[in-house]
Amino acid sequence: MSKIIDGRNAVLGRLASYAAKEALKGGEVAIVNCDKVIVTGRKNMIKEQFKEMRRRVGSGQLGPKVSRLPHMLVKRAIRGMLPNARQSGRGRDALARIKCHDGVPKEFEEKKKITFEENRGTNFITMEEAYK
Repeated sequence: MSKIIDGRNAVLGRLASYAAKEALKGGEVAIVNCDKVIVTGRKNMIKEQFKEMRRRVGSGQLGPKVSRLPHMLVKRAIRGMLPNARQSGRGRDALARIKCHDGVPKEFEEKKKITFEENRGTNFITMEEAYK
């Protein structure tokens, strides 16, 4: 049985830690609405940090290559919470069980989704606004 998580108004770190834990338990996890996930903090600081990460890619070095796509950024955050996600082992297997989507695919429209309702305050920005 797979768990479907709705990323709308979910804080990135809390969503990523929940998804990583469920995948490590052995369950399949699908995250929808990754473009509506929020990142807390000051908007200009979040945008500057992302621009700095992206700037390093074209400066003659080979990496890290950071995607601009919201679903790839969510998956990257989840990867950081898994043990040995780039090597062999249970972290890599858990990462393979996680699927991230922008919007809601047709196969998940009618199914029940897990939502995160958080008191996030006023300093936040969505993934779609921050990284475009």
